[in-house]
Amino acid sequence: MSDTAPVLTSHLPLPLLHRGKVRDVYEVDADTLLMVASDRVSAFDVVMGRPIPRKGEVLTLITAWWLSELDGRLDHHLLAVDPDEIVRRHPALASSRDGWARRAMLVRRTTPVLVECVIRGYIAGSAWKEYRTGGTLAGEPLPPGLQESSRLDPPIFSPATKAQEGHDENIPFSHVVDTLGADVANLLLRRSMEVYEFGRDRAAQAGIILADTKFEFGFDGAGRLLLIDEVMTPDSSRFWPQESYAVGRGQPSLDKQPIRDWLDSLEDWDKTPPPPELTDEVVDSASRRYMDIFQRLTGSSLDAFTLPHFGDDA
Repeated sequence: MSDTAPVLTSHLPLPLLHRGKVRDVYEVDADTLLMVASDRVSAFDVVMGRPIPRKGEVLTLITAWWLSELDGRLDHHLLAVDPDEIVRRHPALASSRDGWARRAMLVRRTTPVLVECVIRGYIAGSAWKEYRTGGTLAGEPLPPGLQESSRLDPPIFSPATKAQEGHDENIPFSHVVDTLGADVANLLLRRSMEVYEFGRDRAAQAGIILADTKFEFGFDGAGRLLLIDEVMTPDSSRFWPQESYAVGRGQPSLDKQPIRDWLDSLEDWDKTPPPPELTDEVVDSASRRYMDIFQRLTGSSLDAFTLPHFGDDA
């Protein structure tokens, strides 16, 4: 069991480019970034005051596992996740290793595409809320007669805006075409669908339904479209246990649901900052939930996981 203290906020001797809800992004050099996944957790778009132990490890290493499983199928930005390899490439990072080891990805710098590429294989969340009231998703009609948690066959490419604050907003595919051009829009659709279908099939082997997920892409200096950021993690996806799946209701989620449930039970919090302090029981439950989904997907405990290596041409 790791005895590393939870990381609420990282502090590394590198230029900090961005501190998001979960990730701290540092500049290593002109071409390379270090993306550090903290143990911060947000719910209802509010960052909680207490970290969830090992959450950052789970997000980083699930992403690395998926990209190693996808090796050769698509271009991505991940250069290294093994701390030894990261230090070999950039020796100056050795002194701060304890602050980022196993929770950091060394990645190529890209120009991000400002669209969230969401693939929905089942109707849930904001998609179900809109469909229930108007039979549409982002204003476009969906087949009649769907129930909550119905499977969508084929899956739907459901892009969204990338909100810096608050909720992302579902947008029609035509908006992506108008903004980025038909060639880039269709490439995003194809790449997203390919990765989702691969992930859906692999998750099914572990008894898990990948209900939906979101991807991010960016262009490198050579103009290649790369898959970036986190990939099919419990923060970017809805994972449902196959054994309890039933159409017509919401599903138990293999993610930070214990936190949402506890916050929903509070009568005196209006879901705006400052958040209430999470209890020890809620924190422990959420931490176990993250480690459980890691083991179910990868077949390995977090501590026994063998860190993958990526070639220079990853």
